[in-house]
Amino acid sequence: MKQKLNCILLIDDDVASNYINKKIIEKANITDKVDVVLNGKEAIEYLTNTGSYEERGDNFPQPMLIFLDINMPVMDGWEFLQEYHKLSENQKAHIVIVMLTSSQNPDDKLRAHNISSKLGFKNKPLTIELLNEIIATHFSDYV
Repeated sequence: MKQKLNCILLIDDDVASNYINKKIIEKANITDKVDVVLNGKEAIEYLTNTGSYEERGDNFPQPMLIFLDINMPVMDGWEFLQEYHKLSENQKAHIVIVMLTSSQNPDDKLRAHNISSKLGFKNKPLTIELLNEIIATHFSDYV
């Protein structure tokens, strides 16, 4: 039996989208842990166990998959990626990042590909089919 992903992190300021995406992930039964942060700054704090996460003493598992929105307050998806690339290799490990956005701008997709050919770019909404496609592409040894 294959194992589940240890954790999936949703980075999106839209509470409704996070709720729906979390339900879809839970229904797919690919992980037992889905965490949510509302912007890129919170995500960096989450990944580095700093800021408010450190103060609370929470120790978060390193996600294997991140769904990243582009347009968010405080720190948007592009700014998050800039900060993410500054993290140590240990902090980044083998995390797969998929930009999950409502953007229809082809320049956004090109920009994402130029940042990294490994960076996924998918349009909202997240569906079971899209999730299964991502899992099959990046996590064939899991679920």
